[in-house]
Amino acid sequence: MKAFVRIFLVPMALLALFAGCSEKLEPKPVTYSQLLTGTEKKAWRMVSFQIFDNKKSDGVQNVQTIMASCEADDQYVFYANSDHKFEYTNGPSKCDTSEPDVIFDDTWTLINGNASLEFVIPLLGGKFPWTVRNLTETSLTVEYFFPDIDASYRFTFNSTTK
Repeated sequence: MKAFVRIFLVPMALLALFAGCSEKLEPKPVTYSQLLTGTEKKAWRMVSFQIFDNKKSDGVQNVQTIMASCEADDQYVFYANSDHKFEYTNGPSKCDTSEPDVIFDDTWTLINGNASLEFVIPLLGGKFPWTVRNLTETSLTVEYFFPDIDASYRFTFNSTTK
């Protein structure tokens, strides 16, 4: 009888004990906007751009080689809050020590249906409706198509937030 208890009942009791403690894990897929903002906020740094004219490009231009390093490390921060806060901030190096950390703030708008993202790129001096060409956890590529001519600007950003 002791052998029966040891061989069958003790393992069954242990199995029932551990089986009752497991928690069912349900995956939560990342939404499209969370790729852009993370769960709270996400910072992006411009790494390259292309100018297309009549569907032809002179090639990808590396921002690090064209802009001063104090400008090339500036960050575009998208917040996941209901206000869709957007900040353009100085990166780790400032061109002038008197510059504020946050250069300016605004809002962003993402429309999933046509993959349109509206935000400011200071280099161009205004807010434009960008077509999202690619958006992953670590990379964002947007393109602006001029309405009157066959030309566009394409910018690629890498996430600086883990």
